[in-house]
Amino acid sequence: MTTRPGGDPRGRIGKDTRLCMSLAARPGDFGTRFHNFLFAELGLDYVYKAFTTTDLPAAIGGVRALGIRGCAISMPFKEEVIALVDELDASAAALRSVNTVVNDDGFLRAYNTDYLAVAQLLAAHRVPTDATVAVRGSGGMARAVVGALGDAGYGSGTVVARNEAAGRALAGEYGYSWRSDPGGLRADLVVNATPIGMAGGPEAAGLAFDAATVAAARTVFDVVALPVETPLLRLARELGREVVSGHEVLVRQGLEQFVRYTGVRPGRELVERAADQARD
Repeated sequence: MTTRPGGDPRGRIGKDTRLCMSLAARPGDFGTRFHNFLFAELGLDYVYKAFTTTDLPAAIGGVRALGIRGCAISMPFKEEVIALVDELDASAAALRSVNTVVNDDGFLRAYNTDYLAVAQLLAAHRVPTDATVAVRGSGGMARAVVGALGDAGYGSGTVVARNEAAGRALAGEYGYSWRSDPGGLRADLVVNATPIGMAGGPEAAGLAFDAATVAAARTVFDVVALPVETPLLRLARELGREVVSGHEVLVRQGLEQFVRYTGVRPGRELVERAADQARD
């Protein structure tokens, strides 16, 4: 193991080791593996651990009181946490959704690195801005997706959400339309920003969009990261569509979190190695 500066000469955790963590309803291992691999490879005296909670205010109070350096925020806490931090970065303020909290000597600043990851992936996959788009969902991740699309100049879009109030509100912020059901929908880019297809969830085998909608699309984007190949992405590949995976979102947003926690931006090759380690 790589030696951590200021820590044990054999790389063990010491009294000066800084803690980063995640809070999620169903914690996974990706963040733990990804961040700890990078900490070790770069010789940084940090450790990362995943948690869940039934008391978010107490958990965030612990982040502040114990000097925990950073905290990743996942569903269902992305909006509730806003009232518990001291300042919202522009990425979180615009979306009213948080996925990252950084603690600077008791001052908690919140970010949305999901938004940054989605924006980067749209550019990396060269999805044209004149594409029509459809996003299923109205929660925190959907807000990140729709915000990134709207800010990048995708002007023709539809938000599909069963919650009419939330769906209409999100769509209206970016001049998009709203509908409650995806049946018969056609768009060049379709994005699932719901838990449909998530391993271990109640709709693990479900599809956010039907086969006809997928066949009519040019690009299919599923933000669900587990499994790496969701039912929606599997169908899209079978139909020859371009795909963007939730795993790609997970890696890019995790990298942006790492930078904010440590002030260090690892090179591309090291990030890819960390992602491979985290996925295994």
